[in-house]
Amino acid sequence: MKITVIGAGAIGGNLARKLSLAGHDVQVADARGPEAVTSEVLEAGARAVTLDSSVHGRDAIVLAIPFGVAGQLAELFATVPAETVVIDTSNYYPGVLSGRIEAVDNGEVESVWHSKQLGRLVIKAWNAALAETQRTRGVPAGTAGRIAIPVAGDSDEAKRVAMQLVDDTGFDPYDAGALADSWRQQPMGPAYCTELTLDELPAALAAADRVKDTAARDSMMERRAALPDNPTLDDIVEMNRAAHR
Repeated sequence: MKITVIGAGAIGGNLARKLSLAGHDVQVADARGPEAVTSEVLEAGARAVTLDSSVHGRDAIVLAIPFGVAGQLAELFATVPAETVVIDTSNYYPGVLSGRIEAVDNGEVESVWHSKQLGRLVIKAWNAALAETQRTRGVPAGTAGRIAIPVAGDSDEAKRVAMQLVDDTGFDPYDAGALADSWRQQPMGPAYCTELTLDELPAALAAADRVKDTAARDSMMERRAALPDNPTLDDIVEMNRAAHR
C-alpha cells in the first residue's frame, strides 16, 4: 500500500518505520521540510518528501501532527481524492501540547472537530498507545497478550484499511465504532494508554466517562510529577491504569 505519514516526531517516526518494515511504500513529510526527517525515521525504507507532494497518489495518509493544526492542511487536502484513507493520531492536551479550543472544551469530540478543520472525514487510530508502547511492544498477530488499539470512524471501508495497518504495526485492531464515539479512546479514559488486550479493551471503552476522564487528563501533570525522575514505560502505564481504580 502507498502510505504517507505527515509528521516525523515520535508517533510519526514509529509508524513510518513499522509500516515500512511491513512492506508498505512509505513517504514521510514534515512541515519543516524533508531535511527535518531524521535518518532513524527513514532507516527501514521510508522516503522523505515535501509536504506539497506528499498527498498525491497515496492510498492512505496518516496525520501524526499536533492537535489543532489540521486546519493549516485544509487547502492541501482539498486536492486529495475522496477514496484516500486519512487517519488521525492526535490527542488534545490543552495548555500542554496545544492551546485551548473552545469547541472541544464545550463538548465537541476531538476528532470530529479535527475532521471539520481538515475538511474531510478521518479515521481515529494509534492515539491510545504511548509512543514507547508503539515502538517496543508490537508483536506478531496471534501472540498471547498482544496489545489492542481502538479504531473509530464513519466509513467501514476506510476503517477496515486502518485496522489492517494497525495490525501491520504489531497490535490487535478493535472496531471502536463511529467517529463520534472516539472520545472513549481519548485522554484519559480507561482505554487510553493502558495497554489492554483485545479481550479487555471493549469494557474499558464502555466504562469511559467524559467528565471524569477530562478531570483525569487535566491532572496528568500532577500525577506525572509523583513518578520517579526517570519513569519507565511500565510506570506510566500503571499511572494511567490507577486513574480509573
